[in-house]
Amino acid sequence: MSEKRKALGRGLAALLPGAAVHGPTSAPVPSRTGGEGLRTVAIEEVHPAPSQPRKTFDDVRLGELAESIRVQGIIQPLVVRQRTEGGYELVAGERRWRAAQRAGLHEVPVVVREIAVARAFEMALVENLQREDLNPIEEAEAYQRLVTEFGYSQESLASRVGKDRSTVANALRLLRLPELVRALVIGGRLGMGHARALLGLETDDSIERLARQTASRGLSVRQVEALVRRERTRAETPAAPAARPSPAARDLTERLQRALGARVRLVEAGPGRGYLEIHFQSLDELDSVLTKILPSA
Repeated sequence: MSEKRKALGRGLAALLPGAAVHGPTSAPVPSRTGGEGLRTVAIEEVHPAPSQPRKTFDDVRLGELAESIRVQGIIQPLVVRQRTEGGYELVAGERRWRAAQRAGLHEVPVVVREIAVARAFEMALVENLQREDLNPIEEAEAYQRLVTEFGYSQESLASRVGKDRSTVANALRLLRLPELVRALVIGGRLGMGHARALLGLETDDSIERLARQTASRGLSVRQVEALVRRERTRAETPAAPAARPSPAARDLTERLQRALGARVRLVEAGPGRGYLEIHFQSLDELDSVLTKILPSA
């Protein structure tokens, strides 16, 4: 394991020197003063960040955490920053905050930090990545926001979140997926490997069609990769040029069209073999054709 990954493995303590982990029997020192530091605040004073990278929460796991908090309390304080309109905005720990509400807590321990918006969003992203709480689409959207709104390059972003540049680049590519396919990834019916394989197709229609097939049949990533290669090969293989009709076939086609008053197509399938198509645009036109080719009763 690289040194970078070891650093991330230490959790928020590596990012937030003031956020010491409290055991079940310890409690933060209550404080009502401003500025940074550890304090206890009313739970209704804490508000989720509108830019939180994580958008989905597993209800069962949230219930389990709520039960643990009901028995043990919140062991690791939430990280917040003060809001200009009053109260605090979550930087890290929204899952703990939601579980604390379920557990019926009236107060929660927090570490207040003076953090800019970009840094707060970055820290929330890093915490979720460390806990593997983000689905691939949420992760990609968070990376994209750091790139577009806060001016990160893929290289600097990779360094900040402790990932390889290729990992960040591959995650950002997922945002090319159609909405239907993104929903399948968010819902866990398609994995990161499936999504990356599907990006090998050229059109949204082909991606959606194969994504639905993959989800319904439970295909493996290797099976999807094989299907993508097959479809790309089929698309890249030039179609055989249509054989030009012989002079005799062209002459017969023209004669039939004049006689029937409808478009006619004569296809030669080999010496002395083939088939004839008669096209009509309405039932009246079909009735006129039939009158001409069927003997009178």
